[in-house]
Amino acid sequence: MPRDVSTSKEVGELRGDLLEAAVRVLREQGAPHLTLRRVAEEARTSTMGIYTCFGGRAGLLEAVYRYGFDVLQEMLLGSIDAHASDGRASFDSHTLLDHHAGSFERIMAVAYGYREFALADPALYALMFERPLPDFDPSPELRQEALGRTFSLLTEAMAGSAEPTRMAYLVWTTIHGLVSIELTCSLRSPLPGWFIDSREEGGRVLADGVSTLLRGMRQPDGD
Repeated sequence: MPRDVSTSKEVGELRGDLLEAAVRVLREQGAPHLTLRRVAEEARTSTMGIYTCFGGRAGLLEAVYRYGFDVLQEMLLGSIDAHASDGRASFDSHTLLDHHAGSFERIMAVAYGYREFALADPALYALMFERPLPDFDPSPELRQEALGRTFSLLTEAMAGSAEPTRMAYLVWTTIHGLVSIELTCSLRSPLPGWFIDSREEGGRVLADGVSTLLRGMRQPDGD
């Protein structure tokens, strides 16, 4: 049944309920089930409510996309707070990067947070970074906004390099590639003897891959 949304407060409440319903459908049933009818049923309202709150399916999917980056940003910041200075990344950052001492720990904290998000929420991760819905393409403006809130955490860590944005992009592609491969493996039956045959080994491979890249980026000491 349609819900009465005669006030801005009621529209806001319905919007929140529909977004929660869409995320729940995505996580429990998969991206192909993100239809107007299915989301409206999950939220116990009519499809008209989606048009009222989001302008249609594209607006709803963009809201889910934006929500995903909100969650990712929160997890990355939480990982930085929890791990950047607790010794989890047991490397000497001076041997890897030529700028401030906390850079390597910060980068590894971002990597761990990124991995944690992907493994905990694979359906949302896929909607954000893959194309599970071929007809959904977030606008360049939305993608720029969403990526800016997360990618900037890496560019800040690379601030002492000659090309911080380029270097941060190389780090992100390494993190993304390793995490995506682990995620693919985790969704299939185990392959004994393969590099990523456990959660623990996945973490070690990520640390090895990122630290190896950072060693390669190290600027000559000039002596």
